[in-house]
Amino acid sequence: MPLTIDQLDTPCVLVDIDRAEANLQRAQDYADAHDIRLRPHIKTHKLPRFATRQVALGAIGITCQKLGEAEVMADAGLDDIFLPYNIIGPEKLHRLLRLNGKPLRVLVECDTGMGRCGVQSPEEAVTLAALIAGSRGLVFGGIMTYPPAGSPGPARERLGAIIAALADAGLPPATVSTGGTPDLWSAHETRAATEYRPGTYIYLDRYQVAKGVGTLEDCALTVLTTVVSRPTEDRAIIDAGSKALTSDLLGMTGYGLVLGYPDAVVTGLSEEHGTIDLSASEKKPEIGERLRILPNHACPVSNLFDRVHLVSGDHVVATEVVAARGRVD
Repeated sequence: MPLTIDQLDTPCVLVDIDRAEANLQRAQDYADAHDIRLRPHIKTHKLPRFATRQVALGAIGITCQKLGEAEVMADAGLDDIFLPYNIIGPEKLHRLLRLNGKPLRVLVECDTGMGRCGVQSPEEAVTLAALIAGSRGLVFGGIMTYPPAGSPGPARERLGAIIAALADAGLPPATVSTGGTPDLWSAHETRAATEYRPGTYIYLDRYQVAKGVGTLEDCALTVLTTVVSRPTEDRAIIDAGSKALTSDLLGMTGYGLVLGYPDAVVTGLSEEHGTIDLSASEKKPEIGERLRILPNHACPVSNLFDRVHLVSGDHVVATEVVAARGRVD
């Protein structure tokens, strides 16, 4: 007999394989229709299974945030990997060389409004690009950016100015890499980009629904948890705390959405306990009842569990080891 969700111990992660597959296909169809090259970010799922599937559907390669993730994916047979993170220190550089060899193709990161990493002006981009181009063992490959969500217009203007300055300096960027799931469906409007790096689109989450990327019915990842206590009429305690649910609020109320109880609010997380306020909820879960919680942010949740259960309906179709879990080095 196939395993069912009711037989799983909690807390655990459920990934609706049908929804995940639909999300992947929808994004690839959009990319194909607009001649966009997808390079998905695997930090959301950290699974070679899904990275391989993304490439099979038409992605040109994958993006890994850290060297550890890239090492896992390379061991799994992925061979077109982009690392957008700053690589600092001799040991990390040695690991990078073991992965890539020479010459190393390098992109200049450009801050187009996110206020994190990246050069701050077209002039700085030209200076760094020239340094890369003149360095033995390196090849200037182009530029990359991670623009702020919801502000694609100003980011495009900054990107355009940087591209023009590089072209004037005789260093036209062959690759212009950008990304971000919140603005996925307007990716075609950034015409200068040669590739797009979405991550969360495979699972979606409460934040992406709030941004209009998908609906609750499109969300593939949930945390299955059990009500372990009802100390008062209006309070439930679950066995999913900060070690199972992300503490990211991202401007929303509560640490996730309790499916089936839309007026319940996950008001607090300690390490092993989650507190749910039921004061506004007409119906209230009982002790022992199992709940599915849609996290605010799916990516951190993937990094909290050794394995995830792929489900279709109520049936568990596979259990996957999160191979790149904890690879933040």
